[in-house]
Amino acid sequence: MKIDIKQIQYAPGLYLVATPIGNLGDISIRALETLHGVDIIYCEDTRQTRKLLQAYDIKTRTSAYHDHSSEAVRKKIVNQIRGEGLSIALVSDAGMPLVSDPGYKLVQDIVRENIPVTSIPGANAVLTALQLSALPGDSFTFLGFLPHKQGARKSLLQQWEKCPVTLIFYEAKQRILKSLQDVTDVYGNRRVVVARELTKAFEEVLRGSVTEVMEQLQAKADIKGEFVLLIEAAEEVALPEEEMEKAITSALKDNIPIKVLSEEIARKSGWTKKDVYNLALKLKDK
Repeated sequence: MKIDIKQIQYAPGLYLVATPIGNLGDISIRALETLHGVDIIYCEDTRQTRKLLQAYDIKTRTSAYHDHSSEAVRKKIVNQIRGEGLSIALVSDAGMPLVSDPGYKLVQDIVRENIPVTSIPGANAVLTALQLSALPGDSFTFLGFLPHKQGARKSLLQQWEKCPVTLIFYEAKQRILKSLQDVTDVYGNRRVVVARELTKAFEEVLRGSVTEVMEQLQAKADIKGEFVLLIEAAEEVALPEEEMEKAITSALKDNIPIKVLSEEIARKSGWTKKDVYNLALKLKDK
């Protein structure tokens, strides 16, 4: 694709550049200018990034930076910026770097050295799936990839069973049905959404109860693509007053300050902090 890209001289520093999650047209002009103008592009997979660079006739040299990169590689990058005065871009295979992708240790080192770091934002699978899901988007929690093993997967789901916001995970095609079964076992037949091949030709978003979505997937001859799994928020069910009194009394015996226990118990119980606080005052005075 031929696009007029401004020739910009980039100052020494680290530039975190978002790349398309599928459709190459989703890259921003600013991202293209950055990838064209920096001295080096560090990539999760140089072969994957070269496809993007070739599409836009960008000839900037590339090098690898991924999950298995050593501390020595990070020191090398820091030295290239600080010692050699180079401008360096960091990209992942798709989407925003550092969102379930390697890079945070490098950013930590860069920040520690007081080296400038800039984000060039763009496409992101989590937010795209959330938009398409029809689930509430005012409050959500993204928890990355679900664990590979069933025991760890169920344990994680149980930790978030009563979370009153939309839950979002990444999942691989070979485990999506197993994970949905685990969601059923832990959460019951709650409403879910699975989104795959986002922004690509075969983009698909399946919505419904867990069993309905599982049936739709099982009907397919072949399940392809990486998935975003969204789970509707748990209903907030307030604890009965008798249970609240037990929880507060126990906390008071442990000498937990009323303000602190009010915040902690309110978060788990469905009661407001003010109501918990007032009840704690009454129980304390008894």
